[in-house]
Amino acid sequence: MDSLANQASRSARRAAARQARDAFPPMGIYAIRDRASGHLLIRASRDVHAALNRARFELRMGMHADRVLQAEWNRGGAEGLAFEVLELVKEREDAGFDYAGELKALQQIHRELQGLAP
Repeated sequence: MDSLANQASRSARRAAARQARDAFPPMGIYAIRDRASGHLLIRASRDVHAALNRARFELRMGMHADRVLQAEWNRGGAEGLAFEVLELVKEREDAGFDYAGELKALQQIHRELQGLAP
């Protein structure tokens, strides 16, 4: 009986892993804002959650490329910064859809909305 339960459990785990692997990634636009100065970094990513995790890691390690955000992190840690997903790209039916172009256009739109240079 236990071996049937274990086999069913392994099969369910494999199915869940396959579904996660094949799922459409959370592509989109994200922002990191310095709460004190209002300094804003807007970026596009094919996986916004992974990009935000990477940014937090780089900030913790003291090696983030944006010096203003790094300085704020060094002063007050994560509380001084806001990490936000601004917009996610929807999966399209068209297999040839240009997601990279869509991300670039959305990033430009969000930068313009915030009054940032192109």
